[in-house]
Amino acid sequence: MKKQMKQTPKKANPASKAKPSSAARTRSASKPGATGKAALKSKRPANRPASKGKQAEQGDGERINRYLARCGLCSRREADRWVEAGRVSVNNQLSKEPGLKIKANDLVCVDGKPVSVQTSFTYILYNKPKGQLCTRRDDKGRAKIYDTLEVAPNVQSIGRLDMDTEGLLLLTDDGELTRALTHPGAKLPREYRVRVAGQVALETLEKLRRGGFDIGEGDKSDSWEVTVDSETKGHTWLSVVIFRGRWREVRRTLETVGHPVRRLMRTRFGPIRLEEGMPIGSNRPLNRAEIKKLRERYITLEK
Repeated sequence: MKKQMKQTPKKANPASKAKPSSAARTRSASKPGATGKAALKSKRPANRPASKGKQAEQGDGERINRYLARCGLCSRREADRWVEAGRVSVNNQLSKEPGLKIKANDLVCVDGKPVSVQTSFTYILYNKPKGQLCTRRDDKGRAKIYDTLEVAPNVQSIGRLDMDTEGLLLLTDDGELTRALTHPGAKLPREYRVRVAGQVALETLEKLRRGGFDIGEGDKSDSWEVTVDSETKGHTWLSVVIFRGRWREVRRTLETVGHPVRRLMRTRFGPIRLEEGMPIGSNRPLNRAEIKKLRERYITLEK
């Protein structure tokens, strides 16, 4: 049921503290600097009940862009472009209306070929290097994670890491799981190792733990779990756990208390950890136990 993916071993991340995983290592890629295709297909249980919101949507139909994305063909944005370009027909009639709703018995074709919703999904753990964007398009021509990861167009990152942040990034085409993990109510723990300038005083640690102070852009800081791992005369290594994925939250918060971030690595996302020694820039499929933990722990929040 698993498909092996390819990767080129790279320099290990010496600062990672994450626990080892039992997942199998992937084969080396023949293409230098690329990790190749990574995919683990997993079928959802047929008897899993749909969420109330999803049941309502199924009764009224679902938007055509979401339907095409669930077919594993493209992202929703790309689906809108296909519809506008006249590539999509419903019940043998071309439609250029992006808001069209698809119902259970509708026949949907792309370029004249029938399509259907996928029943298996891809789940990937990527050890993102510094200097890559979590996007498919960039007008400035900067490096992107999809330059390294050869995945289907509808496989997207669950949340994002900014360009200068490295470490654990999950990608999937399982939209239900993505929505559950990124929902504010999930309060999913995200753990980071952070190297900051200077030595962090006890008063500052307590301030970070309490939260509630202004960090700019109209935002207040959240309460953090934060501990000091090590310190020298010029910098301090911290372990930080946050429970929301707001824009540059860690950097903005630490900048506010006078300790600019010099290096930032995500080592845990919910129950999934970045195993020690996993080469930077490599990837692997999530194993069945990891997928089960994510779905059982967070999908229920939407029910």
